[in-house]
Amino acid sequence: MTGYEQIEVKPMTGALGAEIFGLDISGPLDHAVAKELRRAFLEYLVIVLRDQTLQPESQLCFASRFGEPMIYPFVKGLPDFPEVTPVVKETDDTINFGGLWHTDTAYEETPPLGTMLYARELPPIGGDTQFANMYLAYETLSDGMKCMLESLVGINVSGKGRVQNTRSAMRKIAATEKSEDSYKAEHPAVRTHPETGRKSLYVNLAHTSHFKGMTVEESAPVLDYLFRHQTRPEFTCRLKWEVGTLAFWDNRCAQHNPLNDYHGYRREMHRVTLRGDKPN
Repeated sequence: MTGYEQIEVKPMTGALGAEIFGLDISGPLDHAVAKELRRAFLEYLVIVLRDQTLQPESQLCFASRFGEPMIYPFVKGLPDFPEVTPVVKETDDTINFGGLWHTDTAYEETPPLGTMLYARELPPIGGDTQFANMYLAYETLSDGMKCMLESLVGINVSGKGRVQNTRSAMRKIAATEKSEDSYKAEHPAVRTHPETGRKSLYVNLAHTSHFKGMTVEESAPVLDYLFRHQTRPEFTCRLKWEVGTLAFWDNRCAQHNPLNDYHGYRREMHRVTLRGDKPN
């Protein structure tokens, strides 16, 4: 794409996502390169860098150029690098970690700015990840729905049943001491991105339980509609992983869904999340 001098950028779809070419991120990163990567991240919401050779230390060093790595509350990170969380599906697992549409840890008071996932071992087929653009999800709502949502606050919890199921295999082998239903946070249903100033829809299937001041039952019709609307195909892109691929997505305006279509094969990724701010 034009306008980039330090990196080569190729959009993945019309909705979001871009691949970055000609860059080795295993060592020190030039300031001008990092600046353009940040720009592409904000413009495309998901950036993908292939053919990388990263160890936990070099992945953390790269991540630290864009924010402060944080520790995931429910699964232990690597012993020497607790900010790096292995995301593993073993050959005999039937449920994959985080296997539904979601925004990472929206139940925290300050959810992550973004997430970096690095592919270390993959099945021969399957295991793609879908992403969805929450700017578009908001912008395509009717004026009436936008008006209603402006005043609504979502109650986001860590203990919704379906998402707890997706953590079960990982927690059997690397659980922290934290209870899975111990987190709850209130965030606006529509948030304004602190860097771009754009509005996005900030509710998600995995963590948003109901609206503040309403019951779960009263909230359900609106939330169910929004959960369907925000993942319409025209808002999405799909990433086919290769070993050595790193994806970095903006958790403030993008959702993701790791597909669970590779039973009988092992998949291992290393995840780093970057500390964000309180949604407004």
